[in-house]
Amino acid sequence: MNKEIKYHRILIKLSGEALMGDRGYGINPSVVNDIADDIKDVVKLGVQVCIVVGGGNIFRGLAGSAKGMDRATADYMGMLATVMNSLALQDALEKKGIPTRVQTAIQIHQVAESFIRRRAIRHLEKGRVVIFAGGTGNPYFTTDTAASLRAAEMNVDIILMAKNKVDGVYDSDPNINPNAVKFETISFKDVINKDLKVMDTSALSLCRDNNIPIIVFDFTQKGAMSKIIMGQNIGTIVGGL
Repeated sequence: MNKEIKYHRILIKLSGEALMGDRGYGINPSVVNDIADDIKDVVKLGVQVCIVVGGGNIFRGLAGSAKGMDRATADYMGMLATVMNSLALQDALEKKGIPTRVQTAIQIHQVAESFIRRRAIRHLEKGRVVIFAGGTGNPYFTTDTAASLRAAEMNVDIILMAKNKVDGVYDSDPNINPNAVKFETISFKDVINKDLKVMDTSALSLCRDNNIPIIVFDFTQKGAMSKIIMGQNIGTIVGGL
């Protein structure tokens, strides 16, 4: 293990939208390839990496529910979308020589392992990237909550919250307010009280209760993840009570 790195086991949270790039739907292979390059660089530093991917580029359960679909059915469809994204990311990583396993919270034996905590930890210890798909396996929970849950189960040092062209947490939307102020650090309490939309409240509370800090950063900046691992101040750190 490289002792110079600041974080030795991390969880990367990627939105489904991150995989579609400038497209309005689906998976953009060139974007997935770029993300895989950055993850490979982190793995080469000796970091144990697990990932949670959303499914909003294919199907978002809450949106389906809003249009009249049964909420539980819509959420299960969203979970299946996360499996598709996870397989795409696995393929990109393995083509770069990074051994990867997909574990799902819903059983799909033909394409991925079922989630087993001890097996996932063993994969990490052997240097494999583990991608957690299928959310928590339950409707009514977001992939943000799944990320917080898996981060706690894997005992990670930090969650890297990858945002698309958003370089941290601001006191208001920087795309609307040119005078928006970026935070270098902010507490969980302030994020929740100010409703800053870093994660949903359940996910944030889970991180707070288990003392898991979050770094919000712009994943489109090449090499940002590696710089964070080496201790550079990039993005916004969410932590503390």
